[in-house]
Amino acid sequence: MKNFLQLKWMLALLLISVTCSHLSAQNLKEVFSNTETPITYLGIDFTQARLINLSELPSDIRDRHYPAINDLIVNEPKKYDVAGAFNKSNINSDIGLVAKRNATINLEEMKSTNTADYNRLKSSDIDKLVSGFDFAGKKGIGLLFVMDGMSKANKGAGMWVTLVDMATKKVLLTEMIVGKTSIGFGFRNYWANPVEEVIKQIGKKKYKEWKASYGG
Repeated sequence: MKNFLQLKWMLALLLISVTCSHLSAQNLKEVFSNTETPITYLGIDFTQARLINLSELPSDIRDRHYPAINDLIVNEPKKYDVAGAFNKSNINSDIGLVAKRNATINLEEMKSTNTADYNRLKSSDIDKLVSGFDFAGKKGIGLLFVMDGMSKANKGAGMWVTLVDMATKKVLLTEMIVGKTSIGFGFRNYWANPVEEVIKQIGKKKYKEWKASYGG
């Protein structure tokens, strides 16, 4: 009788696991197969970013420039067309969650002289970041850009474009895309350029690739 009960519990846990996996896959499929599937744009998480051989004050970057870049993306939706890139008529935005995280960045860890830090993160690092993310009770699909290395010498910045199930803190998709810099006046505009470039890459190419893989 005891063995029978244990077997029932094991089967029940297996069923729950399979069901949760199916729901996550289904959520990702809906993102690419249904233009009305809602997405919440969460902004750019700079907590793992490394600024390679830059001269600006870390405190100024963290407290002024990072918030300014996040505000710019949301306030100029025609230029930074996140909704269009993901084939949505509209995308809600809530960058308050990343604002709180970015405000806690350790100033001593922001800069680097190691060129290898330009692309140091792995998908497992994104899983870890998302697992510790406070989504404040939000549900549905969240879109998060996780900044990796930022280098003027490389004329670019790498971002992990990440779709997450906010209710379960499960990463549904994450891929690192490099956006090139171009001429821009000031720190904010210079480093917003790679973000614009990444959004354009999604709209022109990456969305079609992801749709082919996950959209059914």
